[in-house]
Amino acid sequence: MENLNNLRCLLVQTQLFWADAAANRQQLESVVRSQCHDADLDLIIFPETFTSGFLGDVDAAPEGMDGATLQWMKSLSAEFNCVLCGSVAIATERGRVNRFMWVEPGGHVEFYDKRHLFSFGGEDKRYVAGHERKVIHYRGWRICPQVCYDLRFPVWCRNRDDYDLLLFVANWPEPRTPAWTALLKARAIENQSFVIGVNRCGEDPRGLKYAGGSAVYDPLGQALLESGSIECSKSTTIRMEEVIKIRARLPFQQDADDFSLN
Repeated sequence: MENLNNLRCLLVQTQLFWADAAANRQQLESVVRSQCHDADLDLIIFPETFTSGFLGDVDAAPEGMDGATLQWMKSLSAEFNCVLCGSVAIATERGRVNRFMWVEPGGHVEFYDKRHLFSFGGEDKRYVAGHERKVIHYRGWRICPQVCYDLRFPVWCRNRDDYDLLLFVANWPEPRTPAWTALLKARAIENQSFVIGVNRCGEDPRGLKYAGGSAVYDPLGQALLESGSIECSKSTTIRMEEVIKIRARLPFQQDADDFSLN
């Protein structure tokens, strides 16, 4: 019998249609159906702003939490008995947010609003920032979702002995791929946790290119999966026992500095 504290994760590295939520949902559903046919998956991870492309929602109708995307995620999650997650541009009473959505097979929904908005690219003019750091509890795992630019801020990502998996979704551009790879690995090492990063690939109408680089790192920073730059979907299994063993053998976190965030 498979250990219930193992998670079989599918990383969906894909190009995205600009401002076309229906086309993106159709594309991603095709991936889910093809992959779930042959594998018993626990967690399927889509990139950042997977319905529109990064800032593509400026050319699309606003979508709320009662919209088609969340209903679609709930339906697929229930059908295939696995979690679906990724970020979507969502309209709220505060304004639009870049919202990481986590949908469980039973219909339970969690979300995290991106804290660090990419002002260099104008994201802060488009969305309002989130303020709550989130940890999701699922099947014995404590999972901390983050979105793209959050990766550059280790204090925000810091493990406070409250998570086992740090999960990033992104539209991280090709010129800064070395930073993406280095920072994912660093976050795994310094926090002694699994780190998963799922990035898009392809090119958007603004001419920005994305080179994928989706990956999974173990709590020692060793790569379990690396996706390269082409459109692909790859899976791997992460095991809680590895987190427990590494933290017991190398108890570095007990020497960490105390701090708090305002």
